[in-house]
Amino acid sequence: MDGSGSWFTRFAQTVAHFTGRPIAFALAFSAILVWGISGPLFGFNDTWQLVINTATTIVTFLMVFVIQNTQNRDTVAMQIKLDELIRVSKSARNALLDLEELDDKTLETLRRDYEKLASQERLRKPAGSKKRGRGKP
Repeated sequence: MDGSGSWFTRFAQTVAHFTGRPIAFALAFSAILVWGISGPLFGFNDTWQLVINTATTIVTFLMVFVIQNTQNRDTVAMQIKLDELIRVSKSARNALLDLEELDDKTLETLRRDYEKLASQERLRKPAGSKKRGRGKP
């Protein structure tokens, strides 16, 4: 995290980094354990139940936005890296660079084309063949 980007991006990256660690899980588990143990003290009443329901709902609601922001950034970064690999590959079809912009029907057609290529390649090479290469389809 180099400090660049909007305040929300920096915030989301920091929260995602922290919440993805075992200590965050341990803290959440501990909070639920404390809540569960405190049940008899509060007579398992409605307020006691409302505390955990409200807390988990708020945390879940807010984490959805943090996770979505982080996932969107990761997806864009990965797409750029894949686009660069396609661009520099001499045998690649550069028309594939912007697949994420195509409609679902076109994507499905391309997926079927690649499934056919994979099937043809499996028929061409025996299953136990160790020969690997990046030939043109």
